[in-house]
Amino acid sequence: MIGIKNLKLRYGEKVIFEDESLVIGARDRIALVGSNGAGKSTLLKLMLDEVEYDSGEIERPDYVTFGYLPQDGIEVRGRSLYKEVETAFDGALELQAKIAEADERLGEMDTSSEEYYDLIDTIGGWEHQLEDYEPEKMKSKIERVLMGLGFSASDFERDTGEFSGGWQMRIALAKLLLKQPSLLLLDEPTNHLDIIAQAWFEDYLKRYEGAIMVISHDRAFLDAVTDRTLHLSLGKITSYKGNYSFYEKESQARLDALRKSKSNQEKEIQRQKDFINRFRSNQKKASMVQSRIKALDKVELVELPKTERKIYFRFPEPPPSSQKVIELIKLHKYYGDIKVFENFDFHIDKGDRIAVVGVNGAGKSTLARVLAGIEPFQEGERKVGMNTVLAYFAQQQAEELDPKNTVLEEVEAAAAESGHEDTNPRAILGALLFRKDDVFKSTTVLSGGERNRLALAKILTKRANTIILDEPTNHLDIRSKETLQDAIREFAGTIILVSHDRDFLDPLVNKVLEVRKDGTRLLTCNVSEYLERLQKEQGIPS
Repeated sequence: MIGIKNLKLRYGEKVIFEDESLVIGARDRIALVGSNGAGKSTLLKLMLDEVEYDSGEIERPDYVTFGYLPQDGIEVRGRSLYKEVETAFDGALELQAKIAEADERLGEMDTSSEEYYDLIDTIGGWEHQLEDYEPEKMKSKIERVLMGLGFSASDFERDTGEFSGGWQMRIALAKLLLKQPSLLLLDEPTNHLDIIAQAWFEDYLKRYEGAIMVISHDRAFLDAVTDRTLHLSLGKITSYKGNYSFYEKESQARLDALRKSKSNQEKEIQRQKDFINRFRSNQKKASMVQSRIKALDKVELVELPKTERKIYFRFPEPPPSSQKVIELIKLHKYYGDIKVFENFDFHIDKGDRIAVVGVNGAGKSTLARVLAGIEPFQEGERKVGMNTVLAYFAQQQAEELDPKNTVLEEVEAAAAESGHEDTNPRAILGALLFRKDDVFKSTTVLSGGERNRLALAKILTKRANTIILDEPTNHLDIRSKETLQDAIREFAGTIILVSHDRDFLDPLVNKVLEVRKDGTRLLTCNVSEYLERLQKEQGIPS
């Protein structure tokens, strides 16, 4: 369907693509993986003809249509949600308008004229084109996609300008899915989806008729929807015929085989060198020595690919905790006329590891703030255990960075405040993508994502026995998430995690608190088991 031949692209000294070729088939489900800055988003933009390349060729047949979802930055306003999403069917709506106008003209024309019959033929062609859109199903398709992505029927007539950034991206995604392009190019599409909408989205993509290329740091999502993986590294594209888990195993197997080959080669080279050194002065074997010297000069050495060193860190040792950590009794929480919690009872015991899940807007982050003691409530009681020491991360904490500090100074100050001398600020910063000179940046020049990661790094230095983390994996790549996951797994205290990343959550939690707009429930399971239970309750076949 799409062919890339001998693609070359450099930005100064940095090689993005070095003579790379690639073919994308009509039904491919491709995961695009690699470290930050490897060129993943650039490859999508190259296919859209939005980025110039140095040399090579990209073949895009005329019949191929593209649908692109960037990470963020899309905003619409001035139309109702339904009318905005309906623009995905502009082609069908234009045909319907043309047919209606032509029908009116027919009523005014001489039925015996040649022009009359020509117009009838033209209308027949338009009607045939319209059948491809299945106009009788447009309304149901729009409603199904909007509801699947988390909108309610009451949202349909709201102006799109009323929706926040995350919901704006859902509007853009809804339009893309309804347009059904030949190739969907998706850059971190699950960033703005809650765990319920993500499950629906995965199912939709599994049944999608066209091709898909997706960049994501959610490995469970990649495993569910892709069957081919392209790894971008140091200007090279390596293809694997499987999902992300297959890629991980296969790339490790290839690396192990390469290491073995290198080891064998080194042994053989040493054997030849030993022979040369042993018989260098032997006239009878001079020709053999020279022959082996020449052979060694021609040997193409096996080179191992450069790999990033995995950074390891752990949370400070938690202080002793009482059995009762936090208890909420008959809690009432409202925002104006909007009820978030009413008569809500909830308790957290020592050693609990709880995932807080649910649709966006149900109150997950509000609950995290109430538990952390920074969100007021109207009625009820919040009791904290005598020895409970809390650490809380939320993205708005990124706004509280000291503008006088560098990145490293900010974390060093947090570590000093925690009183834990064994904390390694550089290791934590490295795990959260602050590498080399990044640690000397002023906090005033950081991007939004960098500020969030720095705020998370500060929390990781605090000596607490109860940690509340609200969406801690945003802006982290897969390797960084694995490092954070390892640290949480080894943490001996109590953990409350608000997240929609089930691959991150599953090994860490033993309970799931489902927060709905009509109530809550606590289940003893991990997130994948919770989703399976939800599917059975909704009558959805697994």
